[in-house]
This record gives sequence, structure tokens and C-alpha cells, in this order.
Amino acid sequence: MFSGIVETMAHVVQIETEHTNKHFTLRNPFGEALSIDQSIAHNGVCLTVVRIEGDLYTVTAMQETLRLTNLDLLKEGDWVNVERSMMMGGRLDGHIVQGHVDQKAVCVEAKETDGSWYYRFEYDSTREMIERGYFCVDKGSVTINGVSLTACEPDVKGDKGFVSVCIIPYTEENTNFKYIREGTVVNIEFDILGKYLSRYAAILKK
Repeated sequence: MFSGIVETMAHVVQIETEHTNKHFTLRNPFGEALSIDQSIAHNGVCLTVVRIEGDLYTVTAMQETLRLTNLDLLKEGDWVNVERSMMMGGRLDGHIVQGHVDQKAVCVEAKETDGSWYYRFEYDSTREMIERGYFCVDKGSVTINGVSLTACEPDVKGDKGFVSVCIIPYTEENTNFKYIREGTVVNIEFDILGKYLSRYAAILKK
């Protein structure tokens, strides 16, 4: 479990394909703090450390993870947002983030607004997906590339959903939001509480 408060960015130094899996080797931003089997969120995707060599560590993404997320689009040299799992007894500064990305979204607008940054994203939205909680509500929580954010201007038009977020300068500078432009594909995870409520409501209707 994560909080959506990104600790830093990790640099992708090598990508290896093995059958339908991909092994990502990244430069370790946490010094000597990592261990085998540790869970780390990469752009919001919970992955397990499988190898450590000096300041490098390796994680593996399976086919389903690659299909649902933007990890399959990563190239050597890219930067990903990383966060270690929450420690029990610590402060929950963001919101409850599972690291289970729901789908990909596309940036349709990115602009600076008097010192902060505004982004708008588009994602697939069907009635079935909405009943599973794959939607946003105004002032609710949403996770974009592993960053816990407040949703604003949510909307659904046809088979597309939309949500906007505003980023303070610190977040812009210290996450890979600074590389997001129109057309950039990001990972989106909807609020787990909303998923439970939506699923319960859908079951009651049957």
C-alpha cells in the first residue's frame, strides 16, 4: 500500500524482454535501503525488487501489467516516479493508493497557470467501468503516475472520461510531471473507496 507521495524519480538504465515479461533495471535512488522482495511503486505500479547490484535494482512487469500501464512505453533513459510502501504508524499525507493501476490515460492539455501547472487527462469510460468505480468526482482523490492528486472538473462524454489536476511547482520539479505534454500516456488509479461503493451499488441494483 502507498500514499501517492512520490519520494523521488528513478532512472531507467536497461530494459530486457523475456517472453511476455519485461525486466526494468533502474538506478537506485534510495541508497542501500532496498532489499529483494521489496515493493516499490513505479509510476504508480507496484512492482517487486528481484535483483540488486550496487546502486542498481531490477523489477519485472508481466504481460497484463504492461497492457494496462505505460510501462510498456518506457525507454532506456526515461525517468519514473518511485515510492516505497507505507510504514504502519506513519502519516497518510496523500490517500490510500494500492499500486494497482486501473488503466492508461492521455494528456489532452498541459499549461502553466501563474506559477502552478494545469493538466487535463482523457481515459476510456463505459457504463461497466463506471459501475466498477473507474471514474472521478470533483475534489476527490486520483492517482496519476503514482502521484496522489485532487481531481477537478471531472466529466464523461460518450465513451471517454475526463479529469483535471493542478500541480504545485514542487511536484512539477520533483516528479516526471515535468515531462508530461499533450499526447503523453500516463497511469491512472481511481480511489479504492469509490470502487467499493460503486460495486456495492451495482450489486444492489441486480
